[in-house]
Amino acid sequence: MSHVFHRHCHHLPPTIASGNGMYLIDTQGNEYLDACGGAAVSCLGHNHPSVLEAIHRQLDTIPYAHTGFFTSAPSEALAEKLIDLAPSSINHAYLVSGGSEAMETALKLARQYWVEVGEPQRQHFIARRQSYHGNTLGALSVGGNAWRRAPFAPLLMDTSLIAPCYAYRDQGPDETAYEYGQRVANELEAMLLEKGPDTVIGFVAEPVVGATAGALTAEAGYFSRIRAICDQYNILLILDEVMCGTGRTGRFFAFEHEDIVPDIVAIAKGLAAGYQPIGATLVTDRVYESIASGSGFFQHGHTFMASGFFQHGHTFMA
Repeated sequence: MSHVFHRHCHHLPPTIASGNGMYLIDTQGNEYLDACGGAAVSCLGHNHPSVLEAIHRQLDTIPYAHTGFFTSAPSEALAEKLIDLAPSSINHAYLVSGGSEAMETALKLARQYWVEVGEPQRQHFIARRQSYHGNTLGALSVGGNAWRRAPFAPLLMDTSLIAPCYAYRDQGPDETAYEYGQRVANELEAMLLEKGPDTVIGFVAEPVVGATAGALTAEAGYFSRIRAICDQYNILLILDEVMCGTGRTGRFFAFEHEDIVPDIVAIAKGLAAGYQPIGATLVTDRVYESIASGSGFFQHGHTFMASGFFQHGHTFMA
């Protein structure tokens, strides 16, 4: 009998004994091609010797130091590396332990931004149907997957959902792909006018939708219009790149393909390739300075954030 509370109580999954490159091996000797990299995580393969060496080297130095009292060279180096890869207006990284934490951080940071600049009436998010942003309550609240939300609906904060950019399902026979993209992008403006722009914190979206509409990209010009609407009505653009970021689209950030820059972006998964839990929330100077020049304290934090990082050559992992 297993005492682990597994994801499904009616099924005991195979026990993995080891891994080698792209394969997982169970206790019966069966090999599994890890074609999905778990949940789009293991992009460096399993048991890479140089990564394991880096982990051991860090363990021999120090495994943990609480960020309420200390910083560390590896976490500082990781933040610097991420900022080097980011657009020039993004200069600050908040390091956490996974994708849901990164999105919770993004949502709370966005809310505190408006508190710090004297607009506490902003308490509403707009997101998209058929989206997924994590399983913690805040992240689940801005997700558009009805099945995942249903059992916890009474606990979730109110979020307005607009259409995804899903031309295969929704493009009209009388409109071009560009016209379709502009039409669904303009749903954001309509929702803002309905809710009142000065009550809205921000808009949340995945540049490439993953868990609820596999590898779904937006039509050309869609995100440019979204960015313009956010600017026009002065709301924050929050992008979830937990699954699609860290190089999965050929560039480090998926939003680079759209020629836009978000105010806040969350990354995880491929950031450490499954060798240790990690996520990061990256923010623009505008967001950071609201707190730095205000209270000075982001009312947030986790026990294991920015701790236990290790350096692997020129790549910084956790």
